[in-house]
Amino acid sequence: MTVKILDRLSSRKRGIVYLLLSSFSFACMALFINLAGDMPVFMKAFFRNLVAIIMSYTILARSPEKFRIKKGSMPGLLMRAGFGTIGVIANFYAISHTNMADAMMLNKLSPFFAILTSIIVLKEAADSFQWAAILTALVGAIFVVKPSFLFGNLGVNGDDFFPLLIALTGGVSAGIAYTFLRKVTLQGERGIVVVAFFSTFSCVALIPFIIFTYQPITWVQFFFCCMTGVAACFGQLFITSAYAACPAKEISIYDYSTVIFTALLGLIILGEIPDLLSIIGYAIIIGASVLNYLYNNNHLRFKKT
Repeated sequence: MTVKILDRLSSRKRGIVYLLLSSFSFACMALFINLAGDMPVFMKAFFRNLVAIIMSYTILARSPEKFRIKKGSMPGLLMRAGFGTIGVIANFYAISHTNMADAMMLNKLSPFFAILTSIIVLKEAADSFQWAAILTALVGAIFVVKPSFLFGNLGVNGDDFFPLLIALTGGVSAGIAYTFLRKVTLQGERGIVVVAFFSTFSCVALIPFIIFTYQPITWVQFFFCCMTGVAACFGQLFITSAYAACPAKEISIYDYSTVIFTALLGLIILGEIPDLLSIIGYAIIIGASVLNYLYNNNHLRFKKT
């Protein structure tokens, strides 16, 4: 019933709804990662993708085309899976070692990096205003990371700086991955195939790292790892549908609702409160994204008239 209602919406509105659903799913994922406690990040990432494999393969088995991959999709699928895997590991590490909202905000710089990568991969050129928005967002990222050589005593200590830097790396990787996601869906590849391929690739790639970092886990940790996978799978399905429906530069503003959901869950359940510099960084990044979004809307209206 929900799918039929969404089908009646325009592609842009459909993309917005899918992104909001994806944002809440990924916020829940971040919470479950944190609640899983002290365990190797590779194991957390493995469980996340293992659950996604089970769910996506079940959907594919019931589909008319089954597991068939469209001709010409493989290079894009490999690039999406490779950079996506790096992004997941970086994001999970950051969430496990620093404030959840900070880690998610830096990861949510991915739409800006998606625009940058789209210039090269999809030939979707950015103009001077969009370049200015990207640079402004990077300034916001500096406030969240808070390097000591810029902020002095207000900067974060080494224990927090490295995870935040890893979170930024995850945002770059995710942005590149989303560009290739859009590329393969524009080529006609099914979203569920992209999810299944990415999840399978990630699990196989993580096996060697798990062998060398393995440690026993409790049933509680196992439960939260499984819930991480369920939330991530829904988030991935929704975000795949969102970027398949509409270009990133038109709807990416709504991706930042993840940070709001994450901050609320972190505050209510974990008692996490972002510091002042982080909040300033959030405002700069979200502000840049809002202005970029409004500019794109006006630009689209002008082209139509």
